[in-house]
Amino acid sequence: MTNEEILREIDSLPPEGQRQVIDFIAFIRQRYGYLQLRETPASDLSTESFIGIWQDRNDLKDSSAWVRSIRESEWAK
Repeated sequence: MTNEEILREIDSLPPEGQRQVIDFIAFIRQRYGYLQLRETPASDLSTESFIGIWQDRNDLKDSSAWVRSIRESEWAK
């Protein structure tokens, strides 16, 4: 259900029903805490210390093949 559909449904309710919806929203916010969406600046991952830690590992050049071989060896047990 889209926001527009929800608004139409609420608008179609009588005033008492709309008040109940507002009360219910307040209850849910209190129960779960009101989560505000925050805009966090994108970090520059290229400067993180973990970038490049596997660059010299030849076994990880083809990650799909590496995962396949690990699974085969573990599942064969």
